[in-house]
Amino acid sequence: MNSVSVRALLIRGMLAGLVAGVLALGVAYFLGESRVDAAIALEEAHAHSHEHGGEELVSRTMQATGGLATGVLVFGVAAGGIAALVFCYALGRIGAFGPRATAALVAGAALLTVYVVPFLKYPANPPAVGNPDTIGQRTGLFFLMVALSVLLAVAAVITGKRLAPRLGNWNATIAAAGGYVVLIGLAYAFLPSFNEVGADFPATLLWEFRLSTLAVQATLWTAFGLVFGALTERQLLPPTASAAGAAPGATRSVGVAN
Repeated sequence: MNSVSVRALLIRGMLAGLVAGVLALGVAYFLGESRVDAAIALEEAHAHSHEHGGEELVSRTMQATGGLATGVLVFGVAAGGIAALVFCYALGRIGAFGPRATAALVAGAALLTVYVVPFLKYPANPPAVGNPDTIGQRTGLFFLMVALSVLLAVAAVITGKRLAPRLGNWNATIAAAGGYVVLIGLAYAFLPSFNEVGADFPATLLWEFRLSTLAVQATLWTAFGLVFGALTERQLLPPTASAAGAAPGATRSVGVAN
């Protein structure tokens, strides 16, 4: 794949990420913000006896609109660009998959490794949950879990390809996936855990908040995979114009841009 096609796919990846970000923003606003408001109300109810010095730097309205939109859309564009570069490397190297299938696999792998696996160890918490003194440690461990998940997934893909000639594609895939699960399980076991949810915090609200964050990521990556797959197929498999003077009914051919 030459630099022109990589640049074109990078632009399409960022565009697909923007579209996916808009859809994820809608899910975040309509599903997540009501849970955040409920958690903040609980936090304020428990802190009513404390004095609050000064005014908040950013209003809650701005956080729920402009701040949320900026964060989700910027993340969508950045993630789309990175995923597009991964797609450029993966296309044709992970099996006989076309552009749409490869885009779907990249998006699914991103959702799994970047969010679902770290989320199962360090799930998102709403306001009023968690010790402020451990927020730095929890954030660092979450990103460590992201890095481990991604690196182990890459290692699993490489291992699967190397085992395929001896074990066959199916057995090699099972072996590589099993190794990934075992190593992630060890990371789960040895990395510290945090149980900082207060006994008086509603379990239903906590569950709904975490499901809403998962829904945001699922929407973003699903939409990205669908949109980017459609855009890349148009880019890489353009219909070839019929040759001038060709006989009626001649079949059009398609080719893959290098």
